Amino acid sequence: MTPEQVLKIVFGYDTFRPGQRPVIDAVLNGEDALAVMPTGAGKSLCYQVPALCLDGLTVVVSPLVALMQDQVAALTLAGVPVEAINSGRSRGENVDSWRRVAGGEAKLLYMAPERLMTERMMSALKKLPVRLFAIDEAHCISQWGPAFRPEYAQLADLKPHFPDVPIIALTATADTVTQDDIADKLFGGNGHRFITGFDRPNIRLAVAPKGDWKRQMLDFVQAHPGDSGIVYCLSRKKTEEAAAYLRDHGIDAMAYHAGMDAGTRAANQQRFVREPGVVMVATIAFGMGIDKPDVRFVLHTDIPASIEAYYQEIGRAGRDGEPADALMLYGLGDIRTRRMFIDEEDSDADRKRREHKRLDALIGYAEAPACRRRTLLAYFGETIDPCGNCDMCLNPPEMVEATGEAALAVAAVVATGEMFGPAHIIDVLRGADTEKVRAKRHDQLDVYGAGAGRAKGEWQTILRQMTAAGLLSLDLAGYGGLKPTPEGRALLKGKGGFRFRLDTVRPAKAQKARRVAADIDLSDRDEVLLSRLKALRLDLARERGVPAYHIFSDRTLTEMAHRRPGNEEEFAELHGVGARKLKDFAEAFLLEVGKGD
Repeated sequence: MTPEQVLKIVFGYDTFRPGQRPVIDAVLNGEDALAVMPTGAGKSLCYQVPALCLDGLTVVVSPLVALMQDQVAALTLAGVPVEAINSGRSRGENVDSWRRVAGGEAKLLYMAPERLMTERMMSALKKLPVRLFAIDEAHCISQWGPAFRPEYAQLADLKPHFPDVPIIALTATADTVTQDDIADKLFGGNGHRFITGFDRPNIRLAVAPKGDWKRQMLDFVQAHPGDSGIVYCLSRKKTEEAAAYLRDHGIDAMAYHAGMDAGTRAANQQRFVREPGVVMVATIAFGMGIDKPDVRFVLHTDIPASIEAYYQEIGRAGRDGEPADALMLYGLGDIRTRRMFIDEEDSDADRKRREHKRLDALIGYAEAPACRRRTLLAYFGETIDPCGNCDMCLNPPEMVEATGEAALAVAAVVATGEMFGPAHIIDVLRGADTEKVRAKRHDQLDVYGAGAGRAKGEWQTILRQMTAAGLLSLDLAGYGGLKPTPEGRALLKGKGGFRFRLDTVRPAKAQKARRVAADIDLSDRDEVLLSRLKALRLDLARERGVPAYHIFSDRTLTEMAHRRPGNEEEFAELHGVGARKLKDFAEAFLLEVGKGD
């Protein structure tokens, strides 16, 4: 079958999403590829479609058992012959799966990296017609990424074992340094790169100063009645405390953290994935690979570890393309805690330095003087116009003129050699008498002491906001020194301007987002039918032990309620109805549609 035939017959979609087809073409041509695509953009189809076009086996590397199980369940419902071998299954189940794989009965095999990269498995796979390796969550292989996993590092040995088999690496979270590291480790720096952008315009971004965090959390969650959402907390204790507080106020909330027993943790995750309207209060132990499309909000009660971590965590909201909200509460105590975590991490000085700089970038985002999305995407090398869907765009703050101070800061960066971080630049500007300033003879510079009129905290805010505004950049690949951008250098010539916000962050109140499922306006009559279709979907999902969205997406049900198909031919034309789902579910849903109002 062609890719278009696979897309329609198996998955029930009429067209590929932007960016998918070029990746698929490269893989089918036998070329290595790195695909960096935003969450919800359809990364999985970039290897699932080729797997069904190729004559042989595709091996998929996935970091979590829960993620594998979710993918396998979805593919099985679509009629795809797929197997998984992992620690979540019994030895007998894994042996049976391997027999089916070895017998040519499976098109895809899901495994964790540590199970794949054993001598025994490598030898066994060399006897099979392996046509493609797909590395999901590929940022885990990079030592410079925020989610580095040592077991992923073993994948660097994959290409020597299978030099003629293409590898596709997929991730939603990778800056340029991390991209280089992924490509270098997996395919020697070669291969194609497909960067389709990082923007998730349907997610409304907001940051608020942390006050009474419990009250702020409750207000935000209550603005989304009946919605599924995730609340992230920094500690296990706070996770339990927050979940209990929400339950005390009538919210269906559960806790999730690494300190819980595995059975309870798995049960809570399964309930969150399969049931509507559940709020998960969790540490960062929860989330990677969660493919629930209708998560309507993500709240961080504490600042995350980095821009990459933040981007990945908010990316769990609105995967169906519908409006979603992301709110981060931000306090100075969070920064001190994060700095301490980095310093106490069991890693070398180089990695700690990079993690501090990543945290600096996130602080710059929190203090963004203008469009937050613009600041966020600039970190990943993407430029956009103001988004109109963040707190800074919707409620612009009062700004203070500071072009002179900004020009002075650029002058100090240039005069000191464009190799020092904010702390030293501030010492120079304020005329501090430190050993480093004296050793570098920076007390002899014209800019030394020229900014003494501003407090240290103000200069910290100015430099961070200049970085956020694109006047200065942080050299993450080097030693974290500040460098002026072309726009920053223009300030020295009297061109451009800069204003900053004295108050670092402003409160942001969540607003209930307008639903625009499938761009269809439903009548009251349609809404009644949609409720019945959702109830039927939930019953069918429970019978099969799978999440409701694996049966059909909200978009499919919305289209069904509006178009009211009367036979299998009309049912087959609905979005997301492939051949297997037509066979398995058309009768039940057509019966429900035909009941009348």
